[in-house]
Amino acid sequence: MDLDEVADRLYGLPPSEFTAAREAEARAAKDAGDAKLSREIGRLRKPTVSAWAVNRAAREHPDDLRELLEVGEELRRAWAAHDAEALAEVARRRGAVAERVGRLVKEDMGLSAAASVEVDRTLDAAVVDEGAAAEVRQGRLVRPLEYSGFAPAPAPARAEAEQGEAGAEGAGVSGTTSSTSSASGSRSPAGAAGRPAREVRASRKAAAEERARREAEARAAREARRAQERMEAEATYLEWREALTEAVREHDKRAEKVARLERKLTKARAKLRESEQRLEVARREERHARRRLEG
Repeated sequence: MDLDEVADRLYGLPPSEFTAAREAEARAAKDAGDAKLSREIGRLRKPTVSAWAVNRAAREHPDDLRELLEVGEELRRAWAAHDAEALAEVARRRGAVAERVGRLVKEDMGLSAAASVEVDRTLDAAVVDEGAAAEVRQGRLVRPLEYSGFAPAPAPARAEAEQGEAGAEGAGVSGTTSSTSSASGSRSPAGAAGRPAREVRASRKAAAEERARREAEARAAREARRAQERMEAEATYLEWREALTEAVREHDKRAEKVARLERKLTKARAKLRESEQRLEVARREERHARRRLEG
């Protein structure tokens, strides 16, 4: 038995069964004479509900999870190659695969809204980050993951291309309009000035929408962090409450055993005193009887 083998067993269990199973494994290692392994097992942390849901998927739906992680590998390669077309294609596949895998992870789990958000964030982190993907694939998460870096996405490259095309088109129209005005002397350059104005308004609107989106994401991230911290605090409290309950149970059991032994000891001492009294009487009477015999 080694730590990897034990960890694989433990992190496949529901959180409600984790603590008791961990203590049993630690005792088994200690009884087998491996105190170091027993200590290592005792340091394994109980997973949150959302982390366990992802761990379960790694065991029960490995092919679906592998597909999502492979999409992540393709996404990172396309991003490294600055291939906007490939990024767009992979991003479309990612949405469908992530939605399907997310349903598989959360099905029949009865997860809270906060835990469901944590599952989605964990899967997103696994798609974007290679290290997170390795953790998810291993199936031993203790808490949900969250990627805080710059996520690969085709939008910036596509937006730049569209802006470039719009700028080129605007320049062409402006030039043509100016030529026509010069030739006819009757056309106004208002059309040439109007298109850039529309582009400026659209750019400002897009920037405002992007700011609003980022603010909403920041609020959601703060709320998710608070929910995660609350869940971790609750998990820690429940774990220590279980440990306290077990310690109280063990203490009461041993205290009762001591009380029984003390009661037996009290009775034994009383019987010992009775025996000592009988012994003293027997010795005295034996001496008297011997003197009469000798006299």
